[in-house]
Amino acid sequence: MKKNSISTRVEKQDSENKSIKYQIPLNQDPKKIEKELGEFLNKKFGGNVKIITPSVLPKSESTSGRPASKGKKQFINFNIKPRDLIAYLDQYVVKQTKAKSILSTKICTHFNRIRHSQVTNEGVSKITGNIKSNILMFGPTGIGKTYLIKLIAKKIGVPFVKADATKFSETGYVGGDVEDLIRDLVKEANDDIELAECGIVYIDEIDKIASSPNVIGSQVSRTGVQRALLKPMEETDVDLKVPHDPVSMMQELEAFQRTGKRSKRRVNTANILFIVSGAFSDLSEVIKKRLTRQNIGFGSKLLKPQKDNELLKQTKAQDLVQFGFESEFIGRLPVRCILDTLTEKDLYSILKMPNNPVILSKRLDFNAYGIDIVFTDNALKTLAKRAHKENTGARGLVSVVEEALLDFEENLPSHKILKFTITQEVLDNPETCLDDLLSNKDPLKWDTLYKKAFAQHKDYILQYTKDNWKIFSLRHGLTLSQVRCNMVALYFCNHVMEIEDSVKKIKRFHDSVKEIEVEVSKSYDLNIVFEEDAIDFIIEQFINHNATNDEILSKIYDNFYDGFNLIREKTGKSRFFISKTALTDHETYLNNLIRKEIT
Repeated sequence: MKKNSISTRVEKQDSENKSIKYQIPLNQDPKKIEKELGEFLNKKFGGNVKIITPSVLPKSESTSGRPASKGKKQFINFNIKPRDLIAYLDQYVVKQTKAKSILSTKICTHFNRIRHSQVTNEGVSKITGNIKSNILMFGPTGIGKTYLIKLIAKKIGVPFVKADATKFSETGYVGGDVEDLIRDLVKEANDDIELAECGIVYIDEIDKIASSPNVIGSQVSRTGVQRALLKPMEETDVDLKVPHDPVSMMQELEAFQRTGKRSKRRVNTANILFIVSGAFSDLSEVIKKRLTRQNIGFGSKLLKPQKDNELLKQTKAQDLVQFGFESEFIGRLPVRCILDTLTEKDLYSILKMPNNPVILSKRLDFNAYGIDIVFTDNALKTLAKRAHKENTGARGLVSVVEEALLDFEENLPSHKILKFTITQEVLDNPETCLDDLLSNKDPLKWDTLYKKAFAQHKDYILQYTKDNWKIFSLRHGLTLSQVRCNMVALYFCNHVMEIEDSVKKIKRFHDSVKEIEVEVSKSYDLNIVFEEDAIDFIIEQFINHNATNDEILSKIYDNFYDGFNLIREKTGKSRFFISKTALTDHETYLNNLIRKEIT
């Protein structure tokens, strides 16, 4: 049995198709439990199922609920500033300036407070009345709420779990499901409880658990979920052991055999950040009614018509209570973040962004068949216009792109077509363009279209890289000159990846050149230094010709060793600078160097 196996409810269907639950009391001696559980499973499954647990000597282990730490205590490694996180999000998310500001600031502050408390050995939870900055996000469907949180979780590197609130409302067994979120957090932290206690829990579609004003009586699947979330959102201890679960019991038995002690493993939620989000499509009506009531009477001002998003920006706690949330639940979500609706221009900007997953995913779909595709600017504008009519936000982009290219994705892999350009004509007349492409009557036309679209796309990526060169240079420790910006853009256009990964690739090539310098020093006792233009030239060999370190090293030895060794023997000099000119014309370079140093 694996140590980190997930606790689950064990069930078996009998002949009448009824579910039989096996429950075993937890107050018995572990060895007795093992014996009874073995007899029970043998009786039910005829010896086909056996318990296998390691028998090892007891080892000391903490009974406080946390694994014994090895060596020095590991602090949470978090030092990101709000502006740094905003700059990161700007590479992926169009618009949403206010939302990015709120999320970045409050999340960075939350984790920097945890780090500060760990360094000073003064836990945040020790402050009486400590309030977590749990966040409530508003925004219509497809606006990018989940995408934003996934990006942040990826960047900051803390354990992260996501769930839909509808999952809780469907089960009816509320408490266990809510606590399972915390158990999943421990799993994401590789069973490191201390790390899990600094994680993020994200619950989407939270508006679906608001109680309906038209229903009389207790609504367990809605208000019950809200109440179950109250304690974890503030501070409570969640037991990792699930009652009446044989798997959980066997895990405890295994731990007892290993340590000789019965441990109580619990997770404290004081520092776990909760972020909840929802579309809240009907909340605008509640706000409108409140504003209308406030403007009734003599001297009142007429309420001007406002869009739903503008109304959401005026949300108050009383509106959320009226919507169907309990006041205690809303009180535990002090930070509110409202996302803007997306216009047609915004959707076009999303498609233009180098890191947008819509275009990258579609490029990857065709690239899986060995086909390189490129979109023209007019094609992207057409797709944005169609997506805006869908009225489903950025999610509509996926639908229109899939619909527009489905026939091409079906037919092109069966023909010897390696390059494909998506133009406005392709979108407007797909059948005609597909027939023309497959008939191969005018290959020069499609080849010219591809080269032109590729060049325009590469120019756009180059300009984007230039605009962000300082951010990339500081983040990756690589000075991005004009030449290297061009390398990043070219590599990005020729490979399906995010722009950040393209920068990382050029950085790895740069590091490979430095490794060659070190290898020459170790193997031949010569201290060579590649000048910047030489480094760029070698990187180009890596990119354009798939050269390897060994090939470059062998070339350096063949072209330069004899000359450098002669100079070293005659003058004692062992440090040499190699430029691009030296690499492209080594004979002239060495002749001039020997003439200068020896004669």
